[in-house]
Amino acid sequence: MKTYSKKASEIDRKWWLVDASTMPLGKLAVLIADKLSGKSKVTYTPHIDDGDYVVVINAKDVQVTGNKMTKKMYYRHSGYPGNLKELKLEEVIEKDPSRVITQAVKGMLPKNKLTAPRLTRLRVFAGAEHSHTAQNPELIQKEEK
Repeated sequence: MKTYSKKASEIDRKWWLVDASTMPLGKLAVLIADKLSGKSKVTYTPHIDDGDYVVVINAKDVQVTGNKMTKKMYYRHSGYPGNLKELKLEEVIEKDPSRVITQAVKGMLPKNKLTAPRLTRLRVFAGAEHSHTAQNPELIQKEEK
């Protein structure tokens, strides 16, 4: 019996819809990273980018546990001395809610050449409205255990 290896011509991508207000940020990021990388598919091949498209809605209503809204910090630096910028999670959500989910998902993906193409298939929207209704994305429900 031979090992199956998927070819680039056999890629079939689906569209998924995730509501960010239904689960905590970490679980949400794991679920999205799994769909973007294609690991949830039976025909997963590590060197082929076989992931799906993911549309995230209600990013402004993302849930976190504990005191993360006031304690979790986001840092960025311009490269100039003394230009370290730091923002709390609640400030980042107020300014740009998609940044929180995008950075969480980026941290969950492997750091290689396939990371950037996978992140381009992630579409994050602050509210409940999105512009991908023509693709008929399937809603991913909260997983109960």
